[in-house]
Amino acid sequence: MKRGDRRDVVRGGGVVALLAARGARTHRRAWAAVFAALALGSLLLGTLGLAAGSAALGHARVERYAGAGAVVAGTQSTRYSAKPWGSEARTVRAGLTERVRVPARALEVVRQVPGVRAAVADVAFPVTVRGSAATGRPWEATRLASAPTRLLEGRPPTGAREIVVGKGVARTGDRLSIPYGTGSATDTHTYTVTGVSADARRTVHFSRDEAHRLAGRPGELDAIGVLADSGVPDDVLRTRVRHALDAADLRDVSAPHRADDDPARLRVLTGDARGEAEFLAAAPARMPLLQVLASLASVVVLVGVLVVTSTVAQALRQRARELALLRAVGATPWQLRRAVGREVGRIAVLAAVVGAVGAVPAYLASRALLVGRGAVPEGLELPFPPWLAAAPLGTAGLMVLIAWLTALGCCARAARTRPAEALREEEPGSARQLTGCVLLGLGAASAGAGALQHGAAAAAAASASALTMVIGCALLGPWLARGAMRVLGAPMRRLGVGGRLAASACTANAARLGAAITPVVLVTAFVLVQLAGGATLGHEAAAQARAAARADVAVSGPGVPYDAVERIRRLPGVAAATAVAHGTVVVPGKELGEPSLERLPVLGVTPRSLARTLDPAVREGSTDGLRPGTVAVGTDRARTLGVRLGDHVQLRFDDGAEARLRVVATYERALALGDFLFSYEELTRHMTAPPPVRVLAELTPGASPTSLSTAFPGARVERDPVPERVRAEDQALGDVLTAVAVTAIGGFTVIAVLSTLTLISVGRGPELRQLRLAGADRRRLRRMLLLESAATATAGLSLGTATAALPLLAFALSAAGRLPWLPPGQGALIVAVVVLTTASATLLPARGALRGRYPVATR
Repeated sequence: MKRGDRRDVVRGGGVVALLAARGARTHRRAWAAVFAALALGSLLLGTLGLAAGSAALGHARVERYAGAGAVVAGTQSTRYSAKPWGSEARTVRAGLTERVRVPARALEVVRQVPGVRAAVADVAFPVTVRGSAATGRPWEATRLASAPTRLLEGRPPTGAREIVVGKGVARTGDRLSIPYGTGSATDTHTYTVTGVSADARRTVHFSRDEAHRLAGRPGELDAIGVLADSGVPDDVLRTRVRHALDAADLRDVSAPHRADDDPARLRVLTGDARGEAEFLAAAPARMPLLQVLASLASVVVLVGVLVVTSTVAQALRQRARELALLRAVGATPWQLRRAVGREVGRIAVLAAVVGAVGAVPAYLASRALLVGRGAVPEGLELPFPPWLAAAPLGTAGLMVLIAWLTALGCCARAARTRPAEALREEEPGSARQLTGCVLLGLGAASAGAGALQHGAAAAAAASASALTMVIGCALLGPWLARGAMRVLGAPMRRLGVGGRLAASACTANAARLGAAITPVVLVTAFVLVQLAGGATLGHEAAAQARAAARADVAVSGPGVPYDAVERIRRLPGVAAATAVAHGTVVVPGKELGEPSLERLPVLGVTPRSLARTLDPAVREGSTDGLRPGTVAVGTDRARTLGVRLGDHVQLRFDDGAEARLRVVATYERALALGDFLFSYEELTRHMTAPPPVRVLAELTPGASPTSLSTAFPGARVERDPVPERVRAEDQALGDVLTAVAVTAIGGFTVIAVLSTLTLISVGRGPELRQLRLAGADRRRLRRMLLLESAATATAGLSLGTATAALPLLAFALSAAGRLPWLPPGQGALIVAVVVLTTASATLLPARGALRGRYPVATR
């Protein structure tokens, strides 16, 4: 016994420690593959854990109101209550990204609160300064910042025609013509610049009275900033202001228009919550981000369990005879389990810690990617306190537990078998076969259920179906391998001696081939579902957008007034013109019996001659009837809601107002134009500020768009404009996270393919040497190995594609009304990665057995 072995015996409890230490040293190559799988799994889970923790701590950045002790604002959320099947009523909430304003009379109520030094009203509105978009605000509101805005020159505005601009916009004494409010030419005034501020943002400050007049909402404020007396804590200030507002029975201005179960209570914000009154989209973005991360984490856990268990099981399967021999020579079941558990534990702990350490830089890199791609809404802070860096240790513990339980399960057969029977091979049992068949049936049922769902529910059903069927394929691996060889065996045997050897080896070792095929099925099915699902929707939406585009030109930009559509229609050479606005609505309903609030992107259009500039492919009714109080609905959404022409749809706009709208048309191109079409006036009156105008125009034959450029100096006139298409608010976030997830988890499963096949090839060393001793030369053996890898790749790709086809078909028909679609380049990349991985993992580990003129005997 070596000195190190004797030391392990003394320290680790005798035989158990000795077996674990010797096993870890002897099987380094097998444990290297397990180490890679565990480390990468720990890295992925740790990164997602950090992202989820940071998102849970996320808040809107506090800028404009950083100097205020509290901010009074409207309720930027809506809620809906419903009773699920056989349960009590439940309530769900959704954020609102359009400003919910405060009644102006709340200002005097707040000023009377003890401990309040000052209450400052704030409003904001769009203006245009020298052709560029800017924001107008009262100079008085600069008191609410952490440091009052510093004037580089001049003085604050006091008169109705005086302003302060940012550095580089103008100089003191200059006179500027500023369009405001509706932005039309009749709403332009000339102002004298009385001061230049150090404010780097494009903000124009007006006098208090002028700012409130230009905001155009008498009796309404964006927010009220509260400055406290010295020594008054924020929590005391919040409580006092809260009581005063409740005593005055004040609600936000949306209260008369909200649903009965949707309260419109004024909020009193302190601390980090003050930023919610400025960056309206930041707080609502946290929940979708957490939901996406939770979905990804669940997929990573399931894939991690499959990959780690497959890798650990294959590493121990290579030692089945060794474990059986130990049992036959007298090792007790307890000793065998403890030895294997300790051996795996050593590798798993080290690998999990390495992955946990790498999770911190991986998270920081992924966060930088999200911010760089614009996937994180403006103003959303994702803090990373030092204590959060310890979160990956929890996910590392999960990976260690998975590996340990797998190891105990894999050696259970050798541990419970009698010593005299331990060396006998055991075929997979009927229970495994039955379980695999049941899982395949459940996956097919989930796909069928997904075909009846809509939106996120259909996508979730497709993912669940694919994962369930992959697990079923993993359990049925040996039987699927035998079936694959019945198909592939005959062609392989026609390819000479190498082909006959490959066919015989695959047929004789169905369990080994099944273990090799399983990770290939996993990577193929997972990547196909993730990529093809989004690609199908995007491809169909782009096709619908191109089909709907009828306009010859589009006019947009700061120089376009809000009454531009009527002026463009009167220009010579213009046959039709349509103003388009993008917005969001919230639709209450139920998904699988649970209450839900679904945020949907929509369009507002001017209905006159709509089909000549933007054709939604009307199926029933007419869009000519679009006006306030009416709506056009996509055919799929109408079917889901169970409405027809003349029926009413109940929904909520993004400012919380509930509306009951009459359906005047149904149309086909909803993927491109959204599930609802509103009149331009209906949608824009529920927005914080009218959006930048975009007018689509059809020209008469031979007409030139020059008149449009002349009529609106500074406007952007696009010939053959980009087709109009709605996009969900979190689409950028979903696109980036999906790409990251497919890359990371796809890489994870590729490593599983590489590890599993490497372990199989390492274990076949004696077999290859025996074939060489029997007369097979290196060329024939390489041909045999290449054909085996081709069989593995072909079977895995075919089964993976078949596994993904059913859920993809159900999802694509439900969501897009077409067959699944995948860009050819992505499909070719999947095939190339699988083929190269299987070939390299099969050939490279076998180099030792094929090296030299004669095989070298092994001890």
